[in-house]
Amino acid sequence: MPEQVNRDFLNRIKFNGDGLVPAIIQDAATKRVLMMAWMNADSIVATLETGKTNFWSRSRKKYWIKGETSGHTQVVRRFHIDCDGDTLLFEVEQSGGACHTGFMSCFYQEIGSRGEIKPVTELRVFDPDQAYAS
Repeated sequence: MPEQVNRDFLNRIKFNGDGLVPAIIQDAATKRVLMMAWMNADSIVATLETGKTNFWSRSRKKYWIKGETSGHTQVVRRFHIDCDGDTLLFEVEQSGGACHTGFMSCFYQEIGSRGEIKPVTELRVFDPDQAYAS
C-alpha cells in the first residue's frame, strides 16, 4: 500500500476562485515545456500518490490521468511550486507525445515577432486518430 501523502504543503498553494492552479509540465531530460493543465488539491495528491500526472478538466468537469486514453503517460520525477505559490511545475518522463494533436509538446506552433503564424516544422510523434479511437 502506498505511503500516505502529507497534505500540509497544499496550504502554500494559491488556488484560484474555482479551486484550481495551473500546472506546467516539462520534460525532465530535455527541459522542453510539454503542456499546461489545471489541477486542484485532489488531483495534486493523486499525482503524488500514483506518480503519474492527474488533472482536472474544466470543460468536462472531471478528473483525468495523462495517458489514460492514448497510453502516452507522464511519470513524475520532480515537483516544484513557484515563489508566489500560484503555479506548479512538474518535471516528467514522457512516454509518447504530450499533445492530443500528436505532437511531442502542445507548444509546437511558433508565432513570429510581427504576429505571423509560422509553418509547423516539427513532425507528429503519433496519429491522434489512432490514439483516441474508441
